[in-house]
Amino acid sequence: MKVDLNSLAASQIALERGAKQVSNGSLTSTQAATEDRISIHSDSLSVQSLATQALNSPSIRQDKVNALRQSVTNGTYKPEASKTADAMIEHDVK
Repeated sequence: MKVDLNSLAASQIALERGAKQVSNGSLTSTQAATEDRISIHSDSLSVQSLATQALNSPSIRQDKVNALRQSVTNGTYKPEASKTADAMIEHDVK
């Protein structure tokens, strides 16, 4: 699973521009400096934590692979044809 931290960070930062335009349509530097602000949402910490966990977890869940391999080797793996067909159709539709 690939996580793009740049897009996650960008989506968590909200720019709030409260500067008012003067009559000629431009902003004075004091208006822009005092009224522009950046607000970082509290959810950004949890998103950052989840992104770190995702990046640190292996892309292949070896325990699942080993269990499936063992089932196939033992002859106990019995896939259901209807579920396989449904999954193939669902994948093709997307």
